Amino acid sequence: MSLGLKIKNVRLKKGLTQSQIADETSITLRTIQRIENDEVKPSFHSLKELSRVLETDFSELNHKSKKKPYEFNFNFKITDMNQFINDLKTLVKNHWKVFAIIILAIWLVNSYTDIKAGIMDGWNGK
Repeated sequence: MSLGLKIKNVRLKKGLTQSQIADETSITLRTIQRIENDEVKPSFHSLKELSRVLETDFSELNHKSKKKPYEFNFNFKITDMNQFINDLKTLVKNHWKVFAIIILAIWLVNSYTDIKAGIMDGWNGK
């Protein structure tokens, strides 16, 4: 049985719809459909979110092969890259304020000496 079918079976046993799963996670409805139809292999983030909502551990199911932990497979499919881009868009869409604050903090730290010098010049009337 494929990973997508196992995820679908667990979801149906829990009585949840794909829309409900999408609402509970940061995964789009289309991505959930593609995972369940085995069109894409779920990312680690997607597996973690599905495991959390479905209260099941899917991490072992995704790693059936007996590869050593330090071996990597760099074969990418267009659908995998599209899923990554969609997950990245969702992350930025949901957390853009955090990113803006981090960028502002980095800018302030990098500009500290210039800001301090400007304040001191203004204070001293220069």
